[in-house]
Amino acid sequence: MCPTPRRSVELPPPLGATVRPDGVEFSVYAGHADGLEICLFDPDDSTGESERRVRLTDRVHGTWFGFVPGIGPGQRYAVRAHGPWRPAEGLRHNPDKLLVDPYARALDGQVTWRPEVFGHVVDEHLHGEPDVRDTRDSAAYVPKGVVVDDTFDWGDDAPPLVPWSRTVLYETHVRNLTRRHPGVPEHLRGTYAGMAHPATIEHLTDLGVTSVELLPVHAFTSEPALVQRGLVNHWGYNTLGFFAPHAAYAAAGDPQGVLDEFKGMVKLLHAAGLEVILDVVYNHTCEQGRDGATLSLRGLDNRAYYRLDERGRDIDVTGCGNTVDLRHPMAVRLVLDSLRYWVQECHVDGFRFDLAVALGRGRDDAYDPDHPFLVTLRADPVLSRVKLVAEPWDVGIHGWRTGQFPPPFVEWNDRFRDTVRTFWLPDTARSEHGQPGHGVRELATRLAGSQDLFGARDRGPVASVNFVAAHDGFTLADTTAYAHKHNGANGEDNRDGHDDNRSWNHGAEGPTADPGILAARQRSVRNMLATTLLATGVPMLNAGDEIGRTQRGNNNAYCQDNDLSWFDWDLQPWQRDLLETTQFLVHLRASQPVLRQRSFFTGRPAHADGTADLEWYSADGLRMHHAVWEDPHVRTLTMFLDGSELESDSFLVVLHGDVAPAEVVLPGHAGVAAYELLWDSSWETPYPGSKVEPGPVEVASSSVQIYAVRA
Repeated sequence: MCPTPRRSVELPPPLGATVRPDGVEFSVYAGHADGLEICLFDPDDSTGESERRVRLTDRVHGTWFGFVPGIGPGQRYAVRAHGPWRPAEGLRHNPDKLLVDPYARALDGQVTWRPEVFGHVVDEHLHGEPDVRDTRDSAAYVPKGVVVDDTFDWGDDAPPLVPWSRTVLYETHVRNLTRRHPGVPEHLRGTYAGMAHPATIEHLTDLGVTSVELLPVHAFTSEPALVQRGLVNHWGYNTLGFFAPHAAYAAAGDPQGVLDEFKGMVKLLHAAGLEVILDVVYNHTCEQGRDGATLSLRGLDNRAYYRLDERGRDIDVTGCGNTVDLRHPMAVRLVLDSLRYWVQECHVDGFRFDLAVALGRGRDDAYDPDHPFLVTLRADPVLSRVKLVAEPWDVGIHGWRTGQFPPPFVEWNDRFRDTVRTFWLPDTARSEHGQPGHGVRELATRLAGSQDLFGARDRGPVASVNFVAAHDGFTLADTTAYAHKHNGANGEDNRDGHDDNRSWNHGAEGPTADPGILAARQRSVRNMLATTLLATGVPMLNAGDEIGRTQRGNNNAYCQDNDLSWFDWDLQPWQRDLLETTQFLVHLRASQPVLRQRSFFTGRPAHADGTADLEWYSADGLRMHHAVWEDPHVRTLTMFLDGSELESDSFLVVLHGDVAPAEVVLPGHAGVAAYELLWDSSWETPYPGSKVEPGPVEVASSSVQIYAVRA
């Protein structure tokens, strides 16, 4: 037998709390600290009076560690860091502030926004001097980490491994989707268990989506300014712990139960064939700028974890006060360890990286596609095998980088969103008076997979996540009902949220009883859904758009945990029709390989008459030429998709964006005996169409028609 090896004093244990047979080993990085204490608390202690401190005496390369016997899962704990207070150098150690272990896998309690949670002196309104150290103890007002048992009965769970070419993303919020769902038991609504309830899964599988993309589920807190206005951070882009699931989303009442419920959700969604993608926020934390609270990273090692200038002040490219500094090895390790944890221990299938450009800014603060963090993700044997989705922008200088992330990343394609909205939601007053509108070249480029953005590095069209609406901005229905944002409920005098919405209210702002306006709005919604689901790339649906959900014109509902955000499942007839329409389009895409291209179209002739795998025609049935492409008045585009080499049907799609009906000539060429009309966006609900021969047909105003080619 080989003797059990002893850990070298040159190699610290894994970061966080590791359960051993006779106790718990703690390991925390605080490279500039002079000393670290683990603080132990009783489970029912809300005041911090039971605190027992254990000084960590071992240190290697800035990591402090030690073993505490006689404790195990369920133990509440936190950290205190001793060290210099020199704000001008970025050092803000304050042992009077209780700190959350960045590696805690569960949290108990919430932040209470009082002056005590700030490392510097503030008044009752939380205003003060960022450079003056505060000596009040914060133990009663901050969450504690919880030691957990990582064992879980995964049974035969396996990742669905849905190829990108078959993926349909469904971006949703854990709470919003089920908070009012009548098929989910009341005590499970708005929870992880509610997300995995059979009624929820039935909706998702009937819809045909493959991958549920959850808004942030990492433990987070609300900003003090929101709390002072009587609001909360509802979306969760304000992370406190990168390893702990947000406890408020669990039906379970104890921290261990929260973690187990999250894992159970993943297991049940997997059993239904659904992937779980997490929206992750590694670009900043809830500690905000230097005038923010001291809750975790700032008190442990502000200079290592945050991007600072030469005066010790935060460099903010996130708009949230601070930026996690992925130039520092320990910050990179924190993020990578977190990602691996969610994959290996919680079985998630991928990640959508919020403000991903901030994660790739190098030593000179510029974005670098070969940043060490991005290179590591590409090379890591675990993380390179899961889905990686980038939001390819931040708010820093030169922050827009769509198309510039390396493979295997895919990216949210904002150019697709803007183009589709611009085409289908035009300024009708300008169009009716013969003023230049929006041409069709840009629309064709987006429909064909955005090769101009994603053609390099052998990425292919699946690098483009095509969407028209997301959590941030108007819902799809609201893009057709509001010309302006209506964010008064947020308490910021309507200053927050985007001003460039590219929306059109169809003649009335907000709710209306006008049947003509309502019909036009619903048709516009169907047009944009069809364009998204027929385009080459990876479609993403904003949850609720399939039932016409409204936020009453609020395009920044991040602080609205109420019926403005919660889905109303008492569907009206038009909403049921829209749901059926969305299901039809999603399932049509799934059944036809030509709608799920993995490579860009070649444009080379595939038939004797010169017809290529992708052809574009104008309203007169002739192939598009330069003059037509460049004419800003052209509002009709016909797309021919040849599926003969893919064991797929071939399709002709007519996109008519003009406010008036028109005659469109269906082109004739070899192999086409007839066209079968499968779907028309002027229909309120799908129903069997009819066959027509090549030649002129009437198309309704602002409409899409999908024809299958019949030999």
